[in-house]
Amino acid sequence: MTNNHINTQFRSLPSVEQLLQEPGLGGLAGAYSHTAVVSLARQQLDAVRRSIRDGGNAPDLGQIAEDIMERAKEEWAPWPRLLVNATGVVIHTNLGRAPLSEAAMDAVNAAAGGYSDLEFDVKAGTRGSRQAHIGRLISEVTGADTGLAVNNNASAIMLGLSAVAGPGGPNPGREVIVSRGEGVEIGGGFRIPDVLRQSGATLVEVGTTNRTYVRDYASAINDNTAAILKVHPSNFRVMGFTHEAALDELVTLGRERGVPVLNDLGSGCLLDTTRYGLAPEPTVQGSVGAGVELSFFSGDKLIGGPQAGIIAGNAEWVERLSRHPLARAVRIDKMGLAALSATLTSFLKEKAHEEIPVWVMISMSLDAITATAESWRAAIDSPTVQLREGQSTVGGGSLPGETLPTTLLAVTPTDSPDAFARRLRSGPTPVIARIEDEGVVLDPRTVSKAQSSIVVEAVKSALSG
Repeated sequence: MTNNHINTQFRSLPSVEQLLQEPGLGGLAGAYSHTAVVSLARQQLDAVRRSIRDGGNAPDLGQIAEDIMERAKEEWAPWPRLLVNATGVVIHTNLGRAPLSEAAMDAVNAAAGGYSDLEFDVKAGTRGSRQAHIGRLISEVTGADTGLAVNNNASAIMLGLSAVAGPGGPNPGREVIVSRGEGVEIGGGFRIPDVLRQSGATLVEVGTTNRTYVRDYASAINDNTAAILKVHPSNFRVMGFTHEAALDELVTLGRERGVPVLNDLGSGCLLDTTRYGLAPEPTVQGSVGAGVELSFFSGDKLIGGPQAGIIAGNAEWVERLSRHPLARAVRIDKMGLAALSATLTSFLKEKAHEEIPVWVMISMSLDAITATAESWRAAIDSPTVQLREGQSTVGGGSLPGETLPTTLLAVTPTDSPDAFARRLRSGPTPVIARIEDEGVVLDPRTVSKAQSSIVVEAVKSALSG
């Protein structure tokens, strides 16, 4: 394409002011600030110019205006948007991890909709603590003296290490002992050794990748030791010739040598997972019962609540963490506290498997899943749709390798599986499926009853192209 042609195409482009005269964009300018609409128009014109330089032709005025409106719809729509998780991954990190229970959502709405007693003691009429109520709930659920909630588990560990061995603690720069096999990367490049260093503590690794004994910890303890940290490798397993020091062994050693034991449980769990056909997962109650000074775990994985980091432990140590300057930087907001409070209350009522979506999905019977899949197939009524056996996963870095039996709706599209999955995602409420065995499968385990009709209509629409 010649420079002359490119210049001719450039000259045919409308000005921003001309674009704003288009009926659709006039409405957009009335709904949003003039500056924002002008900026979006300029960005779209820049994109058109790049397309022309690459050999394309200038679209007409109406098309450019339509593209700007489509861009505004995409960029300025409320976000995150609701979608349907039909992947069968219960705790799906990319899809927002754990969906909240109805009680948690009601609590969030109540907290967000007006003023609240977040930091006010209604009885005394004086300032209160945002941690007092949640601390009591953590205590009642886990058996710990008290507890503390922050914005995520990474923050909880950072706060704990900083208060115990970092610059703001009583023993700045002192050593924290960790098994070499527990120096894990949690995800997104977040590594336990890096957290230790950032907290100001000095990392001391003991043992080997696959075998660490309590004697290895004992040999590393000296006058400069601030704590022993045990880390649960939530997102992977080391198989074969392995050994790790038991938590009660470390607690006994810590008490003999005057060294506190900290336990990062990762996902955290308050229920016996073997009851649901899954491998045993260390529970928070077990950690507290073993005598650990501080236990750290997430609120949005196997707890099934909002993103949060939960600290349960000895009252003196929890108080020390709450007074640390970092505590304010990582504190949880009122909506998170409201949702976490409601979620923990479901465990107190022993109704987690009935009320908390993560546990409703995990405990769902195969017969119930199959019945839902059958109803989908009957409603879709297409020879390209069949049922087959499959496996759901817990996900979210929890219970690695563990699966649950399920019944999948399997679609064999006439075009590519990628194209079909793309059409499923293009509806008013995107449906996220997974591609498997050259087809597209949808797992009822992770789809709520209210969303079943959305799945059926999305599959019908995608089949029709």
